[in-house]
Amino acid sequence: MTQRIAALDYGEKRIGVALSDPLQIIAKPFAVWDNTGFEDTVAKLQELIRDYQLGEVIVGIPLSVDGEITAKTAETMRFLHALKKAVSIPVTGWDERYSTAEAHELLKDMGMSWMEARQKVDAMAASVILKSYLDRPSE
Repeated sequence: MTQRIAALDYGEKRIGVALSDPLQIIAKPFAVWDNTGFEDTVAKLQELIRDYQLGEVIVGIPLSVDGEITAKTAETMRFLHALKKAVSIPVTGWDERYSTAEAHELLKDMGMSWMEARQKVDAMAASVILKSYLDRPSE
């Protein structure tokens, strides 16, 4: 059986989390964690790795619309590199351009109010990132 993959939509205040199914076909929003510091995030991720037998973690990389690196990109890359050292499974960066906008559209299409969507958008954005990764062309 193939292992699940998690995706993280890293933000200064919140981190959206999504999980794949064991066959790595479906991406589902899982949780929104308050970003209370790196150690706390690693502890939550270690628990997720153990409880869901994760084989890989994807971190959304926020590039500008034209693919340029921004201050948020640099902050997320620091998080990604620290995470690679802190966990025992592969951690991969993945372009997350438009993931939050797509997540807002999906939640709107589901009929959620702005307040409901606000609470779920980070996890939905993580699932958009994960779905993009799962749908990538085979190597």
